[in-house]
Amino acid sequence: MLPMSCILLMSLLCSFLPQIKAFSNLTLPHQHPYPEAVVHELHQKINVSFSRRELLSKDQGACLTGNPVDDCWRCDPNWSANRQKLAECGIGFGRAAMGGKGGQIYIVTDSSDNDPANPVPGTLRHAVIQDEPLWIIFSSSMTINLRHELIFNSYKTVDGRGANVQITGHGCITLQYISNVIIHNIHVHHCRPSGNTNIRASPTHVGFRGISDGDGISIFGSRNIWIDHCSLSYCTDGLIDAIMGSTAITISNNHFGHHDEVMLLGHNDKYTPDRGMQVTIAFNHFGEGLVQRMPRCRLGYIHVVNNDFTQWEMYAIGGSANPTINSQGNRYTAPSDANAKEVTKRVDTDDKEWSGWNWRTEGDIMVNGAFFVPSGVGMSAQYAEASSVQPKSVEQINQLTMYSGVFGDPRYYIKMSSDIYLIQLL
Repeated sequence: MLPMSCILLMSLLCSFLPQIKAFSNLTLPHQHPYPEAVVHELHQKINVSFSRRELLSKDQGACLTGNPVDDCWRCDPNWSANRQKLAECGIGFGRAAMGGKGGQIYIVTDSSDNDPANPVPGTLRHAVIQDEPLWIIFSSSMTINLRHELIFNSYKTVDGRGANVQITGHGCITLQYISNVIIHNIHVHHCRPSGNTNIRASPTHVGFRGISDGDGISIFGSRNIWIDHCSLSYCTDGLIDAIMGSTAITISNNHFGHHDEVMLLGHNDKYTPDRGMQVTIAFNHFGEGLVQRMPRCRLGYIHVVNNDFTQWEMYAIGGSANPTINSQGNRYTAPSDANAKEVTKRVDTDDKEWSGWNWRTEGDIMVNGAFFVPSGVGMSAQYAEASSVQPKSVEQINQLTMYSGVFGDPRYYIKMSSDIYLIQLL
């Protein structure tokens, strides 16, 4: 006899089967074969967090928000003594990212970055290139002004909790051909191109690097990546870009502001391994001064869930080359420009071609004339049944995104129409 939990899981997957077949074209060894099952699991975690918050008394549940990531660790008053608990709190496609779990605590005490080819012990650059798993924390608040790209090795957590950590300068963060990285609670801003120099990528390898793009965080051919509670702004290229067969990525609880091309997912329209890219974008606040690409997608499966889009100038979500976009329970607030009310943009693609792309909106809240144009099976009720999510109220969106970005950044509420909006200042 199978346990009841196994029977229920099998029934769930069987009910998804007609829908899943469209998304099971495996092009990467680490992509999930049933992305809708991951979507359903995330909805369950959100529902459990909200239910727990509602069941507990006011005093007992004071620290709970309904956000499954935050509720996993923030209610422990001694969280700093058990920092690695965070690695158990992941959601979505990047939920298996271990970071430096099980490794030693490495304390960054030196904010300098004088020699990228021979980093000094105690610096962030020295920490992230080590071969063994490390959980990296900071002795105090600091600004790290990078001379060149900060190239990570696998199995690293950068944990900025308890300090104000600013990463800026040239190159910024590069995750290339690695796995299992968690980046949590840091500011990344004013990143500029750099390169044509030697940079150490591990204790035993120094290599020549060409000119970088100036991304805040560049994910290149990497997997099991989780970026959570960061504040990103003012970079030369993308704030977060994921390309060249990257997959199993979660981008959650971040604040994005003051930038043009916010997020690119997919190398180019012809790079077929990116069909296996799977990215969860959850509980983020897309805030002031943003123009487009929140995200701009190619080929893969992108789940955009319970985010607050409070500004764009051109569009929020764009794509080309037939990505699957699953938008659920977000709040989209359109700009005043009558020509920019549409949430979606099919980039350089004829209507007859994109009409078959699977883009759906479910439970989304549209404000100030915003509208989402669905297509493909995303227009069918049958497809929606595969992972239905209850439409979120404005109050729930506020609750889920109220701590987006780095903890402790100043916030205030303003009144707009009948809704309360939470704004984070940069």
